[in-house]
Amino acid sequence: MKLAITGKGGVGKTTLAAGIAQRWAEEGRAVLAVDADPTNSLAAALGFPPDLSAQIVPLSERHDLIEERTGAKPGTVGGFFRLNPKVDDLAERLAVAHRGVRLAVMGTISLGGSGCACAENTLLRSFLAHLFVGPEERVVVDMEGGIEHLGRRTAEKVSAMVAVVEPSSQSCAVARKIIKLAGDIGQHRVLIVGNRIRSAEEEALLRSFFPAEQLLGFLPYDEAVRLTELKGEAPYEGSPLFRERIAALVGQLELRLG
Repeated sequence: MKLAITGKGGVGKTTLAAGIAQRWAEEGRAVLAVDADPTNSLAAALGFPPDLSAQIVPLSERHDLIEERTGAKPGTVGGFFRLNPKVDDLAERLAVAHRGVRLAVMGTISLGGSGCACAENTLLRSFLAHLFVGPEERVVVDMEGGIEHLGRRTAEKVSAMVAVVEPSSQSCAVARKIIKLAGDIGQHRVLIVGNRIRSAEEEALLRSFFPAEQLLGFLPYDEAVRLTELKGEAPYEGSPLFRERIAALVGQLELRLG
């Protein structure tokens, strides 16, 4: 199973991506987490110690690897480069493991004015599309906030997209755009997770925005999660309530997609 976690910036998608990865690891799955958000905060959300995080070299900084696989120097826009680069060994070359979760970081690969026609984006798209996933393997990708990644088609070959929303009209509007644009590239399975829910009224509001079959579940506002994030620690390890709710969400994912 391959999941792409999406949503408006700041709604908690990185926290959700980390929680899902850690739950799968607890269940004994082989887990690969991919940080495709330029903020590169997934390592902290997973509880990677600073010295281990320092060992992670983002794909965007592997200039030799990008040129080797695409035939073009990093930053090349337009021009000629391989559209189907070799990617089957990238996970092993890029990933660093901690507590059962392997993490690969893509880094900042977009350039001003480059659109999607760059060698780095081609390599990332091929990596995500052709990443082989066996029956007990799970991949969770923390996408960049917003909708631009859909224009670059970096996550079109996933089992499902999970759009994180919070109780705000802006967040719901972005999720609806994600659903529409995902359909445009052939991805019709987009699931919704409501986050930071403070009341039954807020949950009801989100339920009114989306069809019932798209709703995966809801995560309540949790002060313990906020404090662990403030300290740069893993919410999954610092909040029993968060762990409980993530377990329920993962159970739903396995029922629907497993």
